[in-house]
Parts: sequence; C-alpha cells; structure tokens
Amino acid sequence: MCSSDVLPDDFTLSTLSKVSGELGALFSGKSIHGKSIRTGFVSDTVVANSIMSMYCKCGNFEESRKVFDEMTIRNSGSWNVLIAGYAVSGNCNFREETWEFVKQMQMDEVRPDAYTISSLLPLCDGDMGKWDYGRELHCYIVKNELELGLDSDVHLGCCLINMYSRSNKVVVGRRVFDRMKCSNVFSWTAMINGYVENGDSDEALRLFRDMQVIDGIEPNRVSLVSVLPACSSFSGLLSGRQIHGFAVRKEFNNEVSLCNALIDMYSKCGSLDSARRVFEDDSLCKDAISWSSMISGYGLHGKGQEAILLYDKMLQAGIRPDMITTVGILSACSRSGLVNEGLNIYSSVINDYGIEPTLEICACIVDMLGRAGQLDRALYFIKAMPVEPGPSVWGALVSCSIIHGDLEMQELAYRFLIQLEPENPSNYVSISNLYASSRRWDAVAEVRRMMKDKRLRKLPGCSWISINNKTHCFYVADKAHPSSTSIYNMLDDLLLTMNDAICSPHLETST
Repeated sequence: MCSSDVLPDDFTLSTLSKVSGELGALFSGKSIHGKSIRTGFVSDTVVANSIMSMYCKCGNFEESRKVFDEMTIRNSGSWNVLIAGYAVSGNCNFREETWEFVKQMQMDEVRPDAYTISSLLPLCDGDMGKWDYGRELHCYIVKNELELGLDSDVHLGCCLINMYSRSNKVVVGRRVFDRMKCSNVFSWTAMINGYVENGDSDEALRLFRDMQVIDGIEPNRVSLVSVLPACSSFSGLLSGRQIHGFAVRKEFNNEVSLCNALIDMYSKCGSLDSARRVFEDDSLCKDAISWSSMISGYGLHGKGQEAILLYDKMLQAGIRPDMITTVGILSACSRSGLVNEGLNIYSSVINDYGIEPTLEICACIVDMLGRAGQLDRALYFIKAMPVEPGPSVWGALVSCSIIHGDLEMQELAYRFLIQLEPENPSNYVSISNLYASSRRWDAVAEVRRMMKDKRLRKLPGCSWISINNKTHCFYVADKAHPSSTSIYNMLDDLLLTMNDAICSPHLETST
C-alpha cells in the first residue's frame, strides 16, 4: 500500500496498531507509531488509543504512558486503555499507580464506565488488601445503575462474582448472580468456579446441573474445566465420568486444557488407569501441564518409579520442566522413598534447567528426607536453603518428626511455625499436646495462656461421607445429625466387637 503511494488513514493505522499488539510485535508497532507521527494522525484520539494499547500488550508501559501524556484530547477509552493495561500487567508495583489513574480520571471529569470497573475488579481480592476497593466499586455500579445481566454488561456481573469468590465471599457472589437480570453460560460458569474455589463441591455440581435443567444452557469447554475439580473425590467419580462422556459427545475431548483437568480429576478420584488412558490418547497434543498432571497422578498413588520414567520421557520429548513439574516429581519420589533419585532430579532442575528453588520445591526435599528418617539432614537442608523457610517447610519437618517420634525436632519445628503463623491456633494446640505427652504441665499452661491472650480457638475436626449425592458432615461429639442416635449405637456395637476381637485367644495365638 505504501509502495503504491497510497497514504494510510486513521482507520488503517489504528487497525495495524491493534494487530501489532495482538501479535506482540513491538518493532512493527513502533513503525506504525512513527508513521502516525509523520502523517499527523497521532493526534487522532482513536489512533493514539490503539498505539497505547499496542505498547501495553507488548509490555512497554513507559511508552504507553508517554503517548497518553502527550495526547491533547482524551476520552474514556484513553483512560480505559491505560488502566486495563496496568491492571493486567501482573506487576504489583503498578497496583497503586492504577488506582491513582482512576482518581485522576474522575478529576478530569471522565466517569468510569462498565469497562473501567471490569478492568479494576480483578485487583480487588482479599489477599491483596483491596477488599474495600471491591465493595466501593460494587456500590458505584449500583449507584450509577450499571445494570448486571444485560448482554452488554454480563461481563461486569462475572467480574463481580469472581472478585467476591476470590475474597472468600462466595455467598455475596451468589447474591450478585441471583440478581442478574439474565444469565448466560459465562455467568453460570463464573458462579460454578466460585464454589469450586471455595471448596463447596456439592453446590458447584448442583449449579452445574441447574444450568442445564432449569435454564437450558449447554455448558461449554470452560464450564467443564471449571466443574471437574469438584469431582476430585471417590464420591465424585461418577459425576466426573458423566462430564467426560458429555465432552466426548460434544467433541471437546481433544481440548488440551480439558484433558489436563480430566487427568487431574481421575488421578484424585483414584482411577489412575482412566487418567492414563486420557493421557495416552494419540489425539491429545500434550503440553507441559499434561505431563505434570500425569506425573503428579503417579506420585499421588505411590508409583514413584513410573513417575520418574514418565519424567524422563518428558525430557526426551524436549519439554523443559517448570516449577509445577518439579514439585510433582519430587513429591512422587518422597512418597515412594526414592531419596537419591529425588536429590539427583533436584540438582538437575536447579543446575541444568535454571529453575529457582521455591518454598514448594524446598518443602518437597524436606519431606523426602524426613520421611526417610534423615531428620538431621532435613534440618541441615533447611538452614542452607537459598530462600527463607516458610510454614510449608517447617510443617513438613513437623509431620516427619511425628512419624519417627522425634520429640525434640518436633518441638523445634513447632516453635518456628508459631513464629511464622502467630494467629494459627492449630500450631498452639499441637505443641500443647506435645508438652502434655511429655508431662510438661507448666509448658502446657503457658501455651494455653498465650492462646487465651490472643483469643485463638481451634475449629473442631470434621469428617464427611457422601451418600446418594448428599454429603453428611460430622464434627467431634456432634449430635446434630438426625440419625445421630442410630450412628452412636452402631459405633458402640463396633467398639464392643473390636474389643472382643482383641481379647480373643484365637486372635492372640494367630498374631
């Protein structure tokens, strides 16, 4: 076009800027920027917005900000491009700057719209300390009547559901979902995913059924990937198989993300053969997650040698291990007592593949050494770690110390845990029980006093069983269940039977 002496107009330049951004082609994007300056179209707001977006998608935020600052006329799209670019960058240093942009936007008398709010909501999870910002944005939506559930703004409702779910406020997310004027597969999937993230598998599966039965909405691939983790227990295997069958009928079964979720689900449900069949299907174009999921599945079932063989095949296929793969193979070695093999793999991923030793990787090494009874070596490794040991590392040492009955190592690990997690009541109760077993009553009293001063109270243990698609929960000394009388009578009968069996001379002789 240029060689034919046809000058590009604003539409051409904005389109090419967008294409450059989608491809991550920074050099081409800079060429388009230069052409826009030479032709004078850089002063066009739409062209400038496209150039800003291109720089953000290519990760060059400094140039994007420079274009923004040089604009003579800005519209809401200009602010939205900058805010959205900084928000999705993943750079924690940009978070406060993003909120400053929002303030400046309003000072310039430009009102945030639905796109602005949906860009900001992912920053508002509880872990990042932005819970108040999330509620403020929700209030802004209500106050300015940015309707939820309309075709144009259903994305906004999904963002709100995701924000509340990540903040452990799934009940509030459900209120948002129930009040949406219309729902589609995306809003249903967002709510299902919220329940899965918050550990409510029963409600996630119930909602998955309601989506099809009540609203007549057919799940898409993302819906299936979202709901499969809710099936990751023996009681959920049937539901998982049904979802797998649905995926085959709809020809989703060649999607790599769905197959990875199926491998993970089958492994956690105890059906390793089914996981292996999905993994070995010739139609599956395996990625690093596929290999990692299958390796972790072998490790979960104590098949360390098979995990190592698969890990070697992965390397031969030219796929480099990442942090997730490393944790999976080291966990497999730990569960199978393959200490030397695990240490060799650890050395290889650090030295040959340049993987930084994270807390998760180091916790695997501590667990592997500790399970093998090498507690002193595990402690030495902790002291020599290149990263500061966290709760997962000391927790691994605690577990291994309990297995091998090393009270001194157990007390040492608990003390570090209490320093790292001063508000976790479980650590105080555990070390108190440790002191009690050694009849150190003064130490027990001191720990109980610390808990009282901090107003800490441990939640009671809970067990559950799933019968006829309904989950029944039981706490310690719980009598709330309608069948509790029958349950306790059955337990008494079982205890009597067990005591009789222990006292049986025949059993003593055979033992």
